[in-house]
Amino acid sequence: MSIYTPRAFAAQDTAAIARIIREHPFATLVTPGDAEPSVSHLPLQYHADDGEHGVLLGHMARANPHWRALGRVGSVAIFHGPHAYVSPSSYTDPAAAVPTWNYAVAHVHGRVELMTADETRGLLDEMIERYESNRAVPWRLQLEGPPLTAMLGAIVGFRVVIERVEAKLKLSQNRSAEDRERVIATLRADGYSAALESAEWMERYAREG
Repeated sequence: MSIYTPRAFAAQDTAAIARIIREHPFATLVTPGDAEPSVSHLPLQYHADDGEHGVLLGHMARANPHWRALGRVGSVAIFHGPHAYVSPSSYTDPAAAVPTWNYAVAHVHGRVELMTADETRGLLDEMIERYESNRAVPWRLQLEGPPLTAMLGAIVGFRVVIERVEAKLKLSQNRSAEDRERVIATLRADGYSAALESAEWMERYAREG
């Protein structure tokens, strides 16, 4: 399972790839199967300093049959970074172009290992700290005894031991510097959050394209 990646869009910047994974943690996890692949959408925590290439940590409902396929074959986690529509009207010669979409994605391939209950509890604490710490009244996992046992029993924790990463930054690198600047200006004028983020990524990662 590979990404179609023209040379101009091949991502070599490891910091940019890590940024996609960290800032856009809600991923699509795909595991091949005999009849059809298992696909789940879930947040994944990236630990770059664990293992040769790092690991992804996550959990899913025990009622989700996907977890039974984990570890039999390799899985891939797909992270979608910023993306936005690009109109030919942004270019200096609109008649010579077609509409397109700018985007940043990372496909993280690896083998999956199931986690123990203690490891899963540690992951929950880590995720709660990440997603609740900025709230005025954070929700905390401070359960003990049967309630905690029931909660942990309803989910399956896992780690994806990363073996390789494919990434694509399609940010108008195949256009002239003038066209890229015009696209950035148009995206900023569009003003919605994904357009603004796409413009920022173009400014940072595509100006020298």
